[in-house]
Amino acid sequence: MPFTGKATYSAGATLPELVEDVGDIVGIVSPYETALLDHLGDPQRTATSTVHEWLEDTLLPNHTTVNDALNAGSTSATTFTVTDGSVFRSGDLVQINSAREVMLVTGVSSNDLTVVRGYGSTTPAGLTDGGTIRSLGNAALEGQDADAARFTNRARRQNYTQIFSATLEVSGSQQAAAQHAVADELDYQKQERLRELLRDLENCVINGVAPTADPQGNATTRRTMKGVLNSITTNVADAGTTALTESMLNGVMRDIWETSSGAVDTIVVNGAQKRAINQFIASSRGYDAGDTRYRELVSVYESDFGVCRVVLCRSVPADTLILLDSSRVDVLPLNGRSFAYQPLAATGDRVTGQVVGEYTLELRNENAHGVLNNLTSA
Repeated sequence: MPFTGKATYSAGATLPELVEDVGDIVGIVSPYETALLDHLGDPQRTATSTVHEWLEDTLLPNHTTVNDALNAGSTSATTFTVTDGSVFRSGDLVQINSAREVMLVTGVSSNDLTVVRGYGSTTPAGLTDGGTIRSLGNAALEGQDADAARFTNRARRQNYTQIFSATLEVSGSQQAAAQHAVADELDYQKQERLRELLRDLENCVINGVAPTADPQGNATTRRTMKGVLNSITTNVADAGTTALTESMLNGVMRDIWETSSGAVDTIVVNGAQKRAINQFIASSRGYDAGDTRYRELVSVYESDFGVCRVVLCRSVPADTLILLDSSRVDVLPLNGRSFAYQPLAATGDRVTGQVVGEYTLELRNENAHGVLNNLTSA
């Protein structure tokens, strides 16, 4: 090598003998993690049809509401109207709200109850229009004939599978040439497209909507799944554009507890609401003089109504908090249609294929879950 008078570190690319210094790693900063899917884990079964169905059942209800403004406040009325008289039968012991008075139902006519007030020497209380009236239980007469059978009908619920696909194409030359940090360009493209499709799957699991017409799909209608937010209808609370508080969170968890036997174990939030949950403990935090680390993190929230892991998920709207019983949630692939690479016919000097998967959401017993909407997200 002839002497040039230049130091090698300052010669740069003018010296043809110096090889390029390119690292072995391709840096990717785009978000592709799937926090909720990772938390739920792989399902134990698959869907077997593009219209996926499951069965749900409920117990007979044991409460309704008083619907009688005329007798509101009365401590002596022995006949009054309720919203759904089919809940009760003769011999039921009932109470209204938290009143100590127990009443004995002696007759049911449509939605009108006839009762004995102050049963068992309890003190009669004023009837509350709109108040919850609950059956404590039925007392049968010794030797009486059997009552008419009562039962519930199992309900069939459904969702639809959604096809996720991404096409990739690599020229013959590109595939043959040596690449920096990439051993096989085709495999690299498969990996990137799969990451994107998993990201999209989680988005649809949370925010997806089924078409209003022809949801089963056809040549012109794309089949899409209904997501978590559009499946939950019972326990949905509106925060009224206010900041998340522990009282709000506990309120929704209590609503879920009152309407179902579900065990809420997962809170799914975006970054704004995760910070709000962290603030629940900020005011009560203490430090020693030697502490040099400030820690503000709530990973598990424990209340009277459940012990919940807090999952930080980019797919959740910034003003929304989702409460799930994860034992009742599954993301299922259509049988044989988990994400996989499918080569396509070659039409030239290139390798063409697609990554394809077909999935659906099974959210059982929607009243075992909850949503808190319209939170401030600043």
